[in-house]
Amino acid sequence: MTIGRLVYVLGPSGAGKDTLIDIARRALDGGAPVVFAHRYITRSADAGGEVHVPLSPAEFALRESRGLFALSWHSHGLAYGIGREIDLWLAAGLTVVVNGSRGYLPQAAERYPDLVPVVIRVDLPELRRRLIARGRETAAEIEERLARAAAFTVEHPNRVTLDNSAAPAEGGARLTALLRTLADA
Repeated sequence: MTIGRLVYVLGPSGAGKDTLIDIARRALDGGAPVVFAHRYITRSADAGGEVHVPLSPAEFALRESRGLFALSWHSHGLAYGIGREIDLWLAAGLTVVVNGSRGYLPQAAERYPDLVPVVIRVDLPELRRRLIARGRETAAEIEERLARAAAFTVEHPNRVTLDNSAAPAEGGARLTALLRTLADA
């Protein structure tokens, strides 16, 4: 059996990663050998954003200490984990999609050398508009996020960049097509 491939979606906050992943999940809906990993996060379930498995910091630490995460990292005061089940899915020949962290990419690539980083990019004026519209950050925090987004680069031989500056349906269709192609490879 063919070993599957890990698709590591990343990009700046506000780029639309969750939206594009959700569009692709609905579009594929079992019609291709592609599965979508959920994240375990030390954030309440009703905090908004992606659907995730909420854990207390203590439970996250317990799971992390027992090796239950294939990938885990800390960012913006939260802990994030991807469960070890993805290793079973990859061994079964599935393409596995995860919502990753820009800062954790080197560690993820070390563990999964054949991963495909999919960088979601957005023009800075559009990114600013989206961050303002969602209303979660102060003006200073938005400027900090924009500066980080402008400086962010990904160097990886398998890197794919998807532009999500237009309507989410367009970016979602591009991600769906990419996932179909990777699953058929």
